[in-house]
Amino acid sequence: MNSAARALTAAGRTGTRVLAVSRWTDTAARDRLAAHGVETVTADLADPEAVAALPDAGVVVHLVGAKFGTGSAPERAWMTNTVLPAYVARRWPGAATVALSTGNVYPMTAPVTGGATEDDAPAPQGDYAVTCLGREQVFTHAARTRDTPVALIRLNYAVEPRYGVLADLARALVAGAPIEVGTGAVNVVWQRYANEVVLRSIGHARGGEPFVLNLTGPETAGVGTLARRLADRLGVAAHLTGTPPQTSLLSDATRCHELFGYPDRTLGQLVDLQARWLLAGGEVWDLPTKFERRDGRF
Repeated sequence: MNSAARALTAAGRTGTRVLAVSRWTDTAARDRLAAHGVETVTADLADPEAVAALPDAGVVVHLVGAKFGTGSAPERAWMTNTVLPAYVARRWPGAATVALSTGNVYPMTAPVTGGATEDDAPAPQGDYAVTCLGREQVFTHAARTRDTPVALIRLNYAVEPRYGVLADLARALVAGAPIEVGTGAVNVVWQRYANEVVLRSIGHARGGEPFVLNLTGPETAGVGTLARRLADRLGVAAHLTGTPPQTSLLSDATRCHELFGYPDRTLGQLVDLQARWLLAGGEVWDLPTKFERRDGRF
């Protein structure tokens, strides 16, 4: 939401309100948003009465989701990822709605294919991926029955120095932990570019059939290769274990890059940035992505 507020300011739209709705268990995050001119509203989106009481809006960016911990508590994934979106879709039927989804809805593919495209049939594995597809279907229902303008953004894996696949690998390398290469390969994308695409997708939201977009970087990177590159820049040894599989969870974001251009940071630059950040003592959040899971249990 900081990105939205800054974008509106840059466009001269200073009179446009930006509201962020959450329970705000993280009060520091709420205060940071408020400092950038974002109005923070406290509400439990799992409560339909609370959702009904929220202000009207012309645009909705739906970022709510449950992933981590849902392997042991799948009911939380089902409630958050499928029921809650129904409340949102019902509350703002006329709003252009961008809903964040995930590349986990796709089947695994061989790296030589370039990854799954938006035209490939979903084949989710595990409660997290299944319920994320359920969220898509809820908003698709709104697009088809209420003509709600909808864009569905299938993201994997956004990175920045404090969080993401590269941060997970770098922290493990510094700790001397072995790197499991059984994930095979991954796509990553610069978080700032991901924010930009999500906001620009508002203009592509449509009723009837939602606009569907894969959002990731253009490169396909082997986990072992990433680990060795990071280890070289960090001045540590890379201890690899396991065997790379023939398939991985990969997305082809050609459509995204045709519409919005390439990310403004390449994979090599992201690797360098991650290493410099750690060597400078930068903070890394204790929020592992669990990208290495292949069974869909998070």
